[in-house]
Amino acid sequence: MLGDEQKVQAVLENPDTAPIPEAERVLFRFLEKVNREAEHIREEDVEAVKAAGWTDEAVYDAITVCALFNFYNRWADATGVREHPVEVYERSAERLSKGGYVAPPPAGGEKKAP
Repeated sequence: MLGDEQKVQAVLENPDTAPIPEAERVLFRFLEKVNREAEHIREEDVEAVKAAGWTDEAVYDAITVCALFNFYNRWADATGVREHPVEVYERSAERLSKGGYVAPPPAGGEKKAP
């Protein structure tokens, strides 16, 4: 979905009608339940996601990311941390799309002493 703002907007509006593969729809439905009714997640919910083609690891990762964002949002709200300007998010997205979450090596390629 990177670079396709219309697709992202369509997913945000309604994943069931967005132009995405059915496997992604199933995952988004599952994550909606994780967000709104986590206490009601059952084995059959996970099995439905796996039946759509997602691995155990992918399901675990999706739940973890969802839970972490819920935590971060609540933490930010409760501590008074406010959103950054759009430009900050755009720079971060560009950096992450090119290098992922791994920090670049220190300047000069030298290792820092522990």
